[in-house]
Amino acid sequence: MTVSVRDLRPDDRSDAEGFARIRHLALPHILWTADAVLHRLVHSHPDARFRSLVAEADGEPIGTAQVQLAHDSPVPGQGMLNIYVRPDRTRRGAGELLVRAAEEHLTAHGATKLFAWVLDEPANRAFARRHGYRAGRSAHFLRLDLLGGTLPPPQPLPPGVEVRSAADLADDPRPLFELDTETTRDEPSDVDTGLTDYGNWIEENWKHPLLDRELTTVALVEGRPAAFSAAHTDPSTGRYATAMTGTARAFRGRGLAKLVKNDSLHRARAAGFAHALTGNDAGNGPMLAINKWFGYEICATEVRHVRELG
Repeated sequence: MTVSVRDLRPDDRSDAEGFARIRHLALPHILWTADAVLHRLVHSHPDARFRSLVAEADGEPIGTAQVQLAHDSPVPGQGMLNIYVRPDRTRRGAGELLVRAAEEHLTAHGATKLFAWVLDEPANRAFARRHGYRAGRSAHFLRLDLLGGTLPPPQPLPPGVEVRSAADLADDPRPLFELDTETTRDEPSDVDTGLTDYGNWIEENWKHPLLDRELTTVALVEGRPAAFSAAHTDPSTGRYATAMTGTARAFRGRGLAKLVKNDSLHRARAAGFAHALTGNDAGNGPMLAINKWFGYEICATEVRHVRELG
């Protein structure tokens, strides 16, 4: 058996579909589509040196990697690699080759500290240890049955607050970019990031093929976005995912995160979506409490691993 690694072919849709299929089999708690895979490959910031890698065994795609520099971090020399192999095609050397190719690419561009998310399962963690990675923070994947479960009732709007969809802000999404920038900085993470490039945010986030602007809810206070819950959807599978929920610092503690997420979930259910997905850093107690209030249940956990190069 011959196993090799190559770049994803951006002009070959079937290649992207195979990449997404492998990711779905290995990590079904995230929405994966060919359009989303290609979008990230084509529209990632040039300074990220982003690559999507495919491992093949005798011509059959069996493993994937997404590799990039943390270009928007104030700390230089940080790289990220996330590697997933089809669960029924492990122990064939695909993971080893993907790690090697990813590390060579990142170190060639100056990375000295590498981060990787690893599913919290014995075989995955052992694989990471063998390659010199040590475990750090953890995060949970959560799932909610939208059709069979019971959502909290819609909440009344506090005085001075109005609710809109992101589609209502299409003429000028910059205020939403500014809110996203502020809340992203406050997300628990090993890698500090700062969204500073509005044009890149438009290409990567606002134009993302999974972003559902109609189901993305924004709370406005005096006409300015104060909280939002970004919705990604895949109508072909009936799945909805919360990509981000955040509140501006000046408006925290008023229940606006619950308000926008509840509104988005109700409208997603009304639109026929059956399953809701989200993810939380294990140390983000306030957001975990909000998701528990909605009825989300933890379905898997991943652990951030880091390797520092000498």
